[in-house]
Parts: sequence; C-alpha cells; structure tokens
Amino acid sequence: MNTDFTNVAFPLDRLPWGKNPEATALVTRSGSLSYKMLNHRVGALARWLVDRGFVKGDRIATWLPKTELACIMPLAAVRARLVHVPVNPVLKPAQVQHIVADSGAKLLITNTGRIKSLEDTLLDKACAIWDDSQVSAGIDDIDEPLDPSDMSEDTDALAAILYTSGSTGRPKGVMLSSANLSLGAISVAQYLKLENCDRTLCVLPLSFDYGQNQLLSTWYAGGCAYPLDYLTPRDVIKACARDQITTLAAVPPLWVQLVDQIWPVEAAVPMCRLTNSGGALTPSLVRQLRSIFGDQTNIYAMYGLTEAFRSTYLDPALIDNNPTSMGTAIPFAEIMVIGSDGELVATGEEGELVHAGPLVAQGYWQDEVRTAERFKPAPSASEYGGIAVWSGDTVRREDDGLLYFVGRTDNMIKSSGNRISPTEVEEVAVESGMVAEAVAVGVADERLGHAICLYIRPAEVQDNQDVEKELRKYLKRNLPNFMHPRDIIVVKEFPKNPNGKIDRNALAKNGKL
Repeated sequence: MNTDFTNVAFPLDRLPWGKNPEATALVTRSGSLSYKMLNHRVGALARWLVDRGFVKGDRIATWLPKTELACIMPLAAVRARLVHVPVNPVLKPAQVQHIVADSGAKLLITNTGRIKSLEDTLLDKACAIWDDSQVSAGIDDIDEPLDPSDMSEDTDALAAILYTSGSTGRPKGVMLSSANLSLGAISVAQYLKLENCDRTLCVLPLSFDYGQNQLLSTWYAGGCAYPLDYLTPRDVIKACARDQITTLAAVPPLWVQLVDQIWPVEAAVPMCRLTNSGGALTPSLVRQLRSIFGDQTNIYAMYGLTEAFRSTYLDPALIDNNPTSMGTAIPFAEIMVIGSDGELVATGEEGELVHAGPLVAQGYWQDEVRTAERFKPAPSASEYGGIAVWSGDTVRREDDGLLYFVGRTDNMIKSSGNRISPTEVEEVAVESGMVAEAVAVGVADERLGHAICLYIRPAEVQDNQDVEKELRKYLKRNLPNFMHPRDIIVVKEFPKNPNGKIDRNALAKNGKL
C-alpha cells in the first residue's frame, strides 16, 4: 500500500482553478462566481483578514447560513494561514459561546440578527464580532488579493476545527489539516466519479465535515456547487429542478421526507447520484429512492466520523442487494475490524472499526485526555501505521468483504444525522432548576433514525404535566432544535445497574416506566 501522499495532497487554497477558469464554480443567492472569480474572492477575503492584523494560527469563526462568505472562508483561512472554525447556524447562543471560548477565536463573523442574539452572552472580549455584510463590503474594496504563498503549501498545517458533540458533554473541536481536507476532496471526487459537468446541491450544513466536502470535492472535479438553506423538502426538489442538479447528499431523515414528495421529471431525470451519510439507509428507503429515480441514478451509502472524515462507501451497483451494508474503505483510508486483544477478528466476527491513514484528524483541540482515548497507535496489522482513530463503533466484515454496522459502544445518540451527547441535553435540563436528575437516551424513530427520550426526576413534588410543559419551553430556548427531546418522561427513581449507576440500557429497552 502506498503511504506517500506528497504528490497527491494539494494546498487547500490552490484548488485546480486552471481546469477551466471561466466555468461556473459557485451559485448563491448573491449571484454566481466563475473559478477565476472564486480564486479572486478567496484572495480578497484572505487579504482582508491579514490587513486586520490576524496572524498565523489565529482562529476565525463563522456563524452563517450558506452565503458566499461562508463558502469561501475554508479556502481563504488557509491562504491567510489562519484556522477556520465553522459554527452550525442552528446552534443557540450558549453553544456558540462555548465554541468561541473553547477555540479561542479572535473573530466571529455572523449576521445582524445573530449578533443581537449574542447580547446576553459573555463572549470573550478578545473575540471581535463583525457583521457579514460589512465583511463582504470590505472585500469588495480589496485591490490586491492575497496570492497563495509558500507558507500555505504546508499541507500538515492546521486548517480547521470542526466541533462535534462529545460523549462527556460539551462539544469538542476536531483538528483538521489542509491535507485532511484536500485528500478528502480528492477521495470523494474519485469514488463518486464527479466530473466538471456536475452540479451539486449543497443542503448539508457547512459546519459538518461532509457538508464542507460537498463544496471541496465538487470544486476539485471542476463542477458547480449550489448551496441551499431550505425550509421544506419541497424547496430541495424545486432547486433540483431549477438548477438541473446531478448530485444530492442528505441524511436519512431528509430522505424520508423527500420520498414522500412528488418529484417532477425535470428534477429526477438529471440526477446522476444520491449520497447518504449520518445514519444507515433502510431497505424500504432504498426501494423508494429507486422508484423515484430509476436505475440511471447511483445511490451511495456511506459511513464516516468527523475524526477521520469518511471511512467507507458502498459501490452503488451493490446497494439493491446489500442495502444495510457500509461497504468498503474509501480511497486513502485503511479500515480494520479489531477485537479486544488488539488483533484483526475473523470474518463474520464483531469488532471495533479502526481507521488509519492520512484522513485521520490531528486530535481534539486542547484536549489531550480525550485525544488519547480516541486517537491511538494503529494496530500491528495496519499497513499505514501511525495514529489511528478507534471509532467506538462495533462492525463486522462478511465473506464478500463488505462491512456491516452493529452498534455503538458509547452513549452517543445519532439523530437526523447529528451526533448528540446525552450529557449535553441532561446538563441543560438540570440547569433549568426544575429537574434533580435527567437521563437522555436514543430510541428508534422511523424519520429521525433515533429520537431523544428524556427521563427526568423533578426537583420537587409537583404536577408532572406542568414540569414537562415548562421544561419543554426551557429546552426550546436553550438547545438547538435537533437536540429537543421527542418524549419527556417523569420517573420517581431511575433503574440502577450492579455498580449503582443509572442503567441507560434499561431505560432505552423498556420504554416508558
């Protein structure tokens, strides 16, 4: 196995602009950009950042919808030798405050409405806040955009910190190098067989690794990206028809909504590929997608984790007969199934998925303890060696080489494509003052994959309906929508395991107590 990527990875700010500089690269509400203009705008934003005194290694956060500024910041940050910290637009001020403080961001770029929502928070005074319209106006006035420099060619340099829910509470920042991002773009463009004629509708949040990769892989292939902030599934379908979209990525809950809609011919026929991540497709969902798009559209099932971007994909020719499979390793990834003894397990046996290779991130930002728990030396069987990501997911490999997901070994909840920390939901519930104890568990849900069921023991004797009603109001104010519990169940006491700890598995298995 070739482990030399010197001639493969490219500096993230040097996308292959030269394939066709006049081809359209990006279409947003504010207009379209050719590859030549995209390069110019990246350089102008990089110059704007440098002119304001930001220096190598400074963290720059964005809390934005899918604007032009949000799309070009990953490239501009690298060119200016800065580190981009994208914040999910659906997060509430409390979560934004944590990310800004934890990352030590020197600048937060957002819009007027979000700036007003931050007035009651205590953002670090070292972090400046700029309105995105002011920044856009500022880069319009740049006469000499910043060109790529020798410094930006350091592909091992930290390029981004993506925040993902941690199993012990607050979100943790995953550190990604320029090589992590550029090799991810090359890998996805290769196995999806993207071409310069492709048009990608980008509906996933740009703060997610795959959401960001929708842009980078499309640009690497020379195609055109169409970022979309949608309100309803119909918005997605209308955009597919309007822009003759060829590539659409989504998570299972969105697919469930999309297959319930009527797809006009002009939206379905141009579609070359559908890609799924953030949860497994079901056999019935695959059949529904096939009934809408026919055999001419390839359906790609994928598995990934932010700590290593993407691990596996299923060849679309196999999905009809193997709809629940995770597939095999993507380009640049080595995937092993490891037993408790640290060795490869036999075919058909269950073990932990371990990912080695150049897509492995650099660890968690300023968190040596949790980095050591997840990022460990690769097993002796690894051909790549070095540091590997031990996923915490149990999988098995069958005789045909295909991998199958079995379950998680931690308590993380996967809902609507989001990895949710139960602890984060529980802490907010207890902070309300209405709850003495809280336990959040994931329960199967047809539309969400898993929904959050929150068990609570009230802080004092009171009407259960009043507690549930008031707690829902509090959680709505203090948690993003995807963290809201579907069910709130009041209990007098929690079941305990032999060690005296709350038995989460019993709660998830037994349902209402």
